[in-house]
Amino acid sequence: MRYITITTWEISDGADYDISIWNIRERRLPALRELGATRVTVIRTSDRTSAAISEWPDQATRDAAEAAIEEVRRKVHVDDLARLTGEMKGTVVAEVSDAS
Repeated sequence: MRYITITTWEISDGADYDISIWNIRERRLPALRELGATRVTVIRTSDRTSAAISEWPDQATRDAAEAAIEEVRRKVHVDDLARLTGEMKGTVVAEVSDAS
């Protein structure tokens, strides 16, 4: 069953949001794809905050990528002056989409 993680992030006061997003697009998203994520969506939720929704084929794939994900998170803290503010994760149990 597909597995989803949702993380929320806040960049430091004074940090450039556009530069942070560029780093995410160019570095973080490709790294997550290489680890097995099938889709990653980043949503700007305010001037300084974002949410990232990562879809995995199953929990085992996500769990196997855990150490590398933690390394990515450590780099986000150092490189982008951002901090993780929340995380939720779990198995997809219901959905509707235009593709259905």
